[in-house]
Amino acid sequence: MKRILVPVDFSDYSEYALQVAAEIAHLENAEIVVVHMLGLSDAVFTKSETEEVFDVLQYMELTHKKFESFLKKEYLEGIEVHVTVRNYRKFHELNEVAAEWQADLIVMGSHGLSGIGDVFVGSNTEKVIRSSEVPVLVVKKREKDFQIRQAVFVTDFNEESVQPYKDIRRFLKLFGCEPRLLHVNLPEKFSSTTEILAKSSRFIQNAEVDNPEIFDMVDLISDYTLESGIFNYTAERDVDLLIVPTHGRKGLAHFFYGSAGESIANHSTVPVLTMKIPN
Repeated sequence: MKRILVPVDFSDYSEYALQVAAEIAHLENAEIVVVHMLGLSDAVFTKSETEEVFDVLQYMELTHKKFESFLKKEYLEGIEVHVTVRNYRKFHELNEVAAEWQADLIVMGSHGLSGIGDVFVGSNTEKVIRSSEVPVLVVKKREKDFQIRQAVFVTDFNEESVQPYKDIRRFLKLFGCEPRLLHVNLPEKFSSTTEILAKSSRFIQNAEVDNPEIFDMVDLISDYTLESGIFNYTAERDVDLLIVPTHGRKGLAHFFYGSAGESIANHSTVPVLTMKIPN
């Protein structure tokens, strides 16, 4: 991991994301790219050219002044931080910034369905997740000492989730953590325990996990919906990170379980990492 992208609107939530990004950057010796989306209205660009340039320069100057104080954090010491300001208003455009900077991870703050702050409104968390080609880590609160001791990878044990599982295992080695595997048995896709255990065995074999103890880290639960199953599971355990594979632009509503899963990233009380399933 070389670069981590952090969308910033100068709210507390974007600072929560920045601090988590810094923790990861220290472990990976990575750089951080902070991006602010001006979101200027079309009215700005319907003025005369002189007025337009003046307004844009004012916005840019104000934004850079905000960054000067926003980035004065002890936890950023020793980390190379890049600042970029865009006039983006559509959140799928963050993927363009990630591609331009060759970012390996996006870390964003969110307080739920309304996104973060005044700029990150509506279902923007989901919009970023849908369009992102790189993993997205969603943080909901201040994590003073971001540690991952207990991580859970949600899966239906299909072959397409094998590569994301391999990738997350490599990432979690930084924290000395082996992710648990969670399967939610749903009424519309009900499988017997024997069938699920057989699928999990093939999945682990395809993931090339040479550790017999991994079978003790497979959790099977039954529930009426994927979301309720996950949230009931995390409510009973001390989970630091929830990992959810997604099909990207199809949205979490169409990810591997075929359930309405976009609410997972929005409603989870623990950090959620979404990873795109390769096409």
